Amino acid sequence: MAAAGSGVVDGILRMQELADYIVPMAIRAVSDLRIADRLAAGPRPVEELAAETGTHAPALRRVLRALACKGVFEEVEPGRFGLTPLAEPLRADHPLSLAGAYPLLPADLRAWARFDHTVRTGTSAFEHLFGQRYYDYLTEHPDESARFDASVECQSRLVLRLLHTAYDWGSLGTIVDVGGGTGVFLAGLLARHRRLRGVLLDLPHVVAGAPAVLERAGVADRCEIVAGSFFDAVPAGADAYLLKTIVHDWRDADALALLRAVRSAMRADSRLLLLEALLAPGDAPEIGRLLDLHSLVLVEGPDRDADDLARLLAAAGLELARVVPTSTLSILEARPSPPDPRRGVRGG
Repeated sequence: MAAAGSGVVDGILRMQELADYIVPMAIRAVSDLRIADRLAAGPRPVEELAAETGTHAPALRRVLRALACKGVFEEVEPGRFGLTPLAEPLRADHPLSLAGAYPLLPADLRAWARFDHTVRTGTSAFEHLFGQRYYDYLTEHPDESARFDASVECQSRLVLRLLHTAYDWGSLGTIVDVGGGTGVFLAGLLARHRRLRGVLLDLPHVVAGAPAVLERAGVADRCEIVAGSFFDAVPAGADAYLLKTIVHDWRDADALALLRAVRSAMRADSRLLLLEALLAPGDAPEIGRLLDLHSLVLVEGPDRDADDLARLLAAAGLELARVVPTSTLSILEARPSPPDPRRGVRGG
């Protein structure tokens, strides 16, 4: 049998890299330990890092050594490690910090360990294991909820950087960020548009962290915080309503209930902005395809395209006016449906 060509070997090595879960777990572990922050001033011995983090020095060395072979950190001399350009975003003070983006959440990992259930049934592995919905679980586990919120904050900063020039946010007047977490995205919009005012709506244990976020951004005086469920009530009468990566986490019945709650709060001239990952045809690399699987495993999030979203909006009394594609999320702008002349009332 002829020896395998270099292309075949390269392909096998690539497959090994793609199938590996060791490196992702190691990155999450050092992120939780804030190792990158501890190396900000320069390389340090692993014994010092272990003493500061309460870890086992030989084990920590093995973790950092494994990551160094992937370009994350470098062993500048035996037992002494420093940052690399690839590791810099793991610092908390990086402009696009990923310091909190990769928490080791045991419940998430347990759900992914039963990914086979999701593939076989199309239902949430998380609900199969824990007997409750993902966000209900987070409500009951505040420590894990806080770490989840921190990961969302990291993603929001990146999305803000990419989307703030894609839409005329400054023309909105007042915007309600529905399910906006701790307000990182909204705070960034307000900081960039001084005439814009905001309202942040999310569950009480989530918005508890919002005042600090708004204060750091210097926008606390232009943003109201409302604690509550968006299924119960949405602040009424704003110029615009924002749902950033919210609808994809809910099955049709729940998503429709949410959209109807927003529609009931809107004025006739209000607009609704959905920020969602719309997957393009073909095999081009898209982070949305990976997040789609994550949503399926944790919350049984449905696979919807623009037409599916348009149908949901129509059922809620809204019509899709336009779609603004970007390199990450698309911005879908919807407005209240015009009155139905056959019924004499507003559609929906």
